[in-house]
Amino acid sequence: MQRYTRFNVHEREELSKHLSQGQSLRSIALYLGRSPSTLSRECRRVGMTQRRYWICDAQKEAFSKTRQSKKPRKLTTNPTLYTYVEKRLRQKWSPEQIARRIRIEYPNDQTMRICHETIYQHLYVLPRGELKRELIRCLRQKPHFRKRRLITQTHQRRGPVQEMISIVERPKEVADRSVPGHWEGDLLIGKDRSSMLGTLVERQTRLVLLVPLRQKDATTVRVAFSKAIQRLPTQLAKTLTYDQGAEMAEHKKFTLDTHMQVYFAHPHSPWERGTCENTNGLLRQYFPKGIDFTQVPLEEIRKAEKELNGRPRKTLNWETPSEAFHRLLR
Repeated sequence: MQRYTRFNVHEREELSKHLSQGQSLRSIALYLGRSPSTLSRECRRVGMTQRRYWICDAQKEAFSKTRQSKKPRKLTTNPTLYTYVEKRLRQKWSPEQIARRIRIEYPNDQTMRICHETIYQHLYVLPRGELKRELIRCLRQKPHFRKRRLITQTHQRRGPVQEMISIVERPKEVADRSVPGHWEGDLLIGKDRSSMLGTLVERQTRLVLLVPLRQKDATTVRVAFSKAIQRLPTQLAKTLTYDQGAEMAEHKKFTLDTHMQVYFAHPHSPWERGTCENTNGLLRQYFPKGIDFTQVPLEEIRKAEKELNGRPRKTLNWETPSEAFHRLLR
């Protein structure tokens, strides 16, 4: 298949000459090796008839169209806007979050406006190089299908948890997110299922607490989660919703330590803890599958926690979880 090329000045000369001789577009197209429709569009584009095609006017019109198509992009002419966009991309904000949040931070500056599609276009037209690869890596990964767990692996995690209180007994205020202080918890599993990171998410504000764990046993998880919760104001630590993992076997001691009632979701029902599941997906931008959490410095975990809590959320009307949570403390 022959590669398409733009109409050039030599072809315009031939078109003009043959038209003046009274030849048809079809015969000229055969002579030039072009499609008749291409010549027809060329004549219509410059507003000429077949008997009055002037090469000078046609070339001038084509040059004008070319200059218009190469007008500078918004991000290349506004250094302040470019710096803002690049900084937020490196903080793993999505283009939509950037486009929405910039209106809040610069309410009276019309030069600081950009569409999320413009950001995507800018990323993909960048020349090949490390900057392009680095910025595109900051975008969220495409969703992956969950692999079906082996029965043996599932049973290893879901040991018998005594005296569970089912999620169906959870207060209605938890489900509708009308009252803050209700949390969801889970583990982000690392390499060979031998390392993990605890995640706690507040349902109303989406604030995230990341809890480093040395081991996965119930005592280690209880102590680590209790220390994280005890740093919170009492009025913002009411309940915790968890799955039926064996690491929460000491839930009654956890309640004594924190005064938080633990409710357990049904087996194989991740949608009942959708906030935590979504957060774990966001955390995979920082900690991809197969990572060994024992080799991740605490500073890196705290940086990820800070960035995630500083990322504006559509569900919060583009407020950040940190802003929403601290507003509750006033």
